[in-house]
Amino acid sequence: MSGISASDVKKLRDMTNAGMMDCKKALAEAEGDFDKAVEVLRKKGQKLSLKRADREVTEGAVIAKTSHNKNKGVVIRLSCETDFVAKGEGFIA
Repeated sequence: MSGISASDVKKLRDMTNAGMMDCKKALAEAEGDFDKAVEVLRKKGQKLSLKRADREVTEGAVIAKTSHNKNKGVVIRLSCETDFVAKGEGFIA
């Protein structure tokens, strides 16, 4: 991992929104190749998705909104695993 610079890690993080250590490990595994590193992160994400697929999501919010003239409306249900996330600013904003 010695050939991986902090700026490379930051660049990959900006491209993918993955964690810093995940980006560093992916770049090391891909020997500094950004395209390969993105693929490494994608495969890791798929594995995580499979592990989480059976988890029950019991928290969340239901949001209803109507148009200004009340002739259109929408109801959205957002679900998450924990109340901590459901009450977070990013979830309810």
